[in-house]
Amino acid sequence: MNAFNRLDIRQLRTLHYLLREQNVSRVADQLGVTQQAVSDQLKKLRITFNDRLFIRRGNGIAPTPFAEALQPKVINALNALEQLVEPLVFDPTTVSSTFTISCTDLEQKTILPYLLQQLRKEAPQLKLAVKTLNLDQLGTELLNGEVDLVITNPLFAPASYPAQTLYREQYVCVASCHNRLIRPYMTVAEVAKIPQLVVSPSRGDFTGAAQQWFEKQGHPRNVVLSVPTFTAAKAAIAETDLCGFIPARLLPDPELKAISLDRDMPGFDVIAVWHQRSSQDALHQWLRDKLAGLFNT
Repeated sequence: MNAFNRLDIRQLRTLHYLLREQNVSRVADQLGVTQQAVSDQLKKLRITFNDRLFIRRGNGIAPTPFAEALQPKVINALNALEQLVEPLVFDPTTVSSTFTISCTDLEQKTILPYLLQQLRKEAPQLKLAVKTLNLDQLGTELLNGEVDLVITNPLFAPASYPAQTLYREQYVCVASCHNRLIRPYMTVAEVAKIPQLVVSPSRGDFTGAAQQWFEKQGHPRNVVLSVPTFTAAKAAIAETDLCGFIPARLLPDPELKAISLDRDMPGFDVIAVWHQRSSQDALHQWLRDKLAGLFNT
């Protein structure tokens, strides 16, 4: 076993105090141990450094030239160890790293502009990368560190990953403002007969968030189009006879008209999701607080 492997922090602290006080009794008092314990540590130190380190002198001890030469190194080593366990002071103004967020165009419209306003003021050197939400790779991207934070619907989030709710969203049934067959108030049964579209990020599914709700009402709907974004959905509805469900925060739209239903469709939470390893990261915590603050005012 080499000298480094034999050395521990208690020995370093004992050596530091012995070099400073040059008295075993005083060192024992300051460390809160017995004189025998100090003597035992000194024996280990002598073996580790292969030097006597101290010799008796009057009522105290005197360091050998080798021990005197160790003193500044011991002080530096202990200072470095103390800094190692000191909490880091996070200063957003000095952060120059890249933070990657994955989300749909809903969050890109309703969250990111306002988050960016704060980041430009408080963390001007921080770079923000925004990726389109990939439902099938969501957990893997967080696990591999390709994405730092995902903003999504709880239905798509891995259950084992930490998350926080940002806000509650509601769907609104809409159709083209040019569609004369659409009335301001319609029943679920009537809407179910209208050709519909769904938004399915990255999958191209035809089920959509409202599918089960329609089926529970006893009125399965006819979905004829699947698009990856709400932007595409609004454009398609505006120019066709289709209807669809758009989050309320993306409305009103001059090209669309809302349809009030005889039954309320359930809303959904918009949440932030991350990997467990990032829970205590200072930048990650700070940015999550900023996100939450957008909806707590």
